[in-house]
Amino acid sequence: MWGCQDPLSRPPGSGETPMSRSWLVSPLAAPPFFTVRCSHPTGPTGWMWCCSMERPLAPGRGSSWARCSCWRRGATGPWPLTFQVRSPRQGRTMASEGSEGEHPSVTLFRRYLRIRTLQPEPDYGAAVAFFEERALQLGLGCQKVEVAPGRVVTVLTWPGTNPRLSSVLLNSHTDVVPVFQEYWSHDPFEAFKDADGYIYGRGAQDMKCVSIQYLEAVRRLKAEGHHFPRTIHLTFVPDEEIGGHQGMELFVKRPEFQALRAGFALDEGLANPTDAFTVFYSERSPWWVRVTSTGKPGHGSRFIEDTAAEKLHKVVSSILAFREKERQRLQSDPQLKEGAVTSVNLTILEGGVAFNVVPATMSASFDFRVAPDVDLKAFEGQLQDWCQAAGEGVTFECAQKWTEPQVTPTDDSDPWWAAFSGACKDMNLTLEPEIFPAATDSRYLRAVGVPALGFSPMNRTPILLHDHDERLHEAVFLRGVDIYTRLLPALASVPVLPSES
Repeated sequence: MWGCQDPLSRPPGSGETPMSRSWLVSPLAAPPFFTVRCSHPTGPTGWMWCCSMERPLAPGRGSSWARCSCWRRGATGPWPLTFQVRSPRQGRTMASEGSEGEHPSVTLFRRYLRIRTLQPEPDYGAAVAFFEERALQLGLGCQKVEVAPGRVVTVLTWPGTNPRLSSVLLNSHTDVVPVFQEYWSHDPFEAFKDADGYIYGRGAQDMKCVSIQYLEAVRRLKAEGHHFPRTIHLTFVPDEEIGGHQGMELFVKRPEFQALRAGFALDEGLANPTDAFTVFYSERSPWWVRVTSTGKPGHGSRFIEDTAAEKLHKVVSSILAFREKERQRLQSDPQLKEGAVTSVNLTILEGGVAFNVVPATMSASFDFRVAPDVDLKAFEGQLQDWCQAAGEGVTFECAQKWTEPQVTPTDDSDPWWAAFSGACKDMNLTLEPEIFPAATDSRYLRAVGVPALGFSPMNRTPILLHDHDERLHEAVFLRGVDIYTRLLPALASVPVLPSES
């Protein structure tokens, strides 16, 4: 037996007729047709839900679709379909696919969240098809650029009225990071929405919300009949979560990218727990450094001199001392944000074959995030000095080494910043400009001369990207659509620049 919870119910009005709706329900050990009752019946006869299965259960799948109608003897419906369906056996609540009264933008967002684009095997084909469908519905141009086998950048285009002007690029990545499903309250690819309006899903903050906010802002502006001088391109790129090496890094080198004539770009940012909105104008450079130490091997019972472990320990100690110095600098200056200092973490230790064998080789790997104002040649020299000070046979190599940090102007003399910040000011948004502490595809755009800002309009929201139970409130999501609906006209109407005249 299944109970119906009714937070927003009302009695049926005169002349109303029954309605039906699709609901996502937990696994059912029942025949294809089953009956559930209302948990709050009205009158002695009560209300009755009559449901039939629409999607059969399959092994390993934790949910199924059912279509339900609500009836009561002696009266007509509908009972407002704002319920949730709960399994008493499992004690968990499942939200509907699209509850009565749910905003269509939220329904679209939840649909996108259900596409399993998680690394290392993302379903990019389904994502590309999703955006092709959006382009057709919105009347946008659609181009697919395969930058590597199976790695497609989808470009949707809303042409401007003056093709001589550079365009506005709205970028988002389609892949998401892996999940540890056992630590989630709900299936991370179900797009569950709880009774408070929080939408759970991998990518809810990073960054499928922004992709749909772009699209819904464009939809709204086109529906209102707007046209702007500058062309707006929406790019949906793969593989950002694993470095963008088969995504944006290759795309910016392609003639298809050059043909976009991008003059300014928006990309992902972060949530902000306060009333303010964070905007990122630069980011730290990722350096993934592996230090390898070689030394004398031997039996584990002897005091062997000049071992690989001894020398590696010296390098590790030097790097961790540097880490502590940067941490203290951050904590001692309230004006500094995390992105303004260099961070480092020891992430991998390797070496040894047996408990009683002193290894000839050991290695330690570090994840450095270098602040944009650091002299990178001097920084590389510091790494070399640490290795040399440890002794002979100690070297380092870089698995990743970004050497082109760029800063997007954030002063009012810059026309792009003036348009962006001016529109935010008109909306009474408080902006907090910062350096992004990690790495995004914006670095590839800035490196080829396209100024980019990282902006995800999520304030009063905890930062949950890559975390268990990643979620976003539907009201915050919808406000983001409103914000982009105000931002895009300002950016697409930036006057002719000196370089364009």
